[in-house]
Amino acid sequence: MPFPERYDALLAVAGEVLVGLDFDGTLSPIVADPTRAAIHPDGPRVLAALAPQVGAVVVVTGRPARQVVELGGLDAVADGLPDGAVLAVLGQYGNERWDSTSRSFTSPEPPAGLTAFRDELPALLGRARADGTFVEEKGLAVALHTRRLDDAAAAFTRLEEVVRDAAERHGLSVEPGRLVLEVRAPGMHKGIALEAALHEHRARGVLFAGDDLGDLEAFHAVQRQREHGVPALLVCSGSQEQEVLADLADVVVDGPAGVLELLDRFAADAAQAR
Repeated sequence: MPFPERYDALLAVAGEVLVGLDFDGTLSPIVADPTRAAIHPDGPRVLAALAPQVGAVVVVTGRPARQVVELGGLDAVADGLPDGAVLAVLGQYGNERWDSTSRSFTSPEPPAGLTAFRDELPALLGRARADGTFVEEKGLAVALHTRRLDDAAAAFTRLEEVVRDAAERHGLSVEPGRLVLEVRAPGMHKGIALEAALHEHRARGVLFAGDDLGDLEAFHAVQRQREHGVPALLVCSGSQEQEVLADLADVVVDGPAGVLELLDRFAADAAQAR
């Protein structure tokens, strides 16, 4: 194992570790239609094995919380968890919430300016010569996917310029990702959401796994925890489309299958250490 010291330090406090996980590209493979991005087949089993061994498992995602619960089969996972095990979803970068105990969803109102941005969107797509862009409605955000277009990378670059300008005019922020631009309200990101979860669950250690630019703030939050002496492990779900997290990670694994293999091992090691 290439990271024995940090892994062992985390294992020593496993029962008080918060495991934070991105969804797309980390628990689920990236697909052309994001509405069909179901969790990796091993995901439900691994999450069910992991949650009882750690302080909490929290999915921190840009997706709506309801969508992640459905695509992840998380209600079924929650049905099998013992008392005290915690599985939660912080959706829309932390603006929405679901947990395995209450099974309820909380969500704020959509941001001001989003309706006006939506009305302007067809003209923006035409100006960027990206009319075939897949528009994913998220309630609190709009995600624009160029993956289906010919020369998807070039279309992404053209679209980003016009979308950033429009988002600024409407008081919105833009989160770029793997051939996707997400337009949403400013003021919330995965780093803030992760730090709030660490405080809520009184975590003494943290493992975070992600794959894309939207996870960068969460990586930085984990680095700040490490600077204060908190055992921490950063995991990059590797891909050829995005390499920014790889330089910051303690370990790079092969996509969602690699993430789940690592989590499965940590769950087994934690159970054996008890």
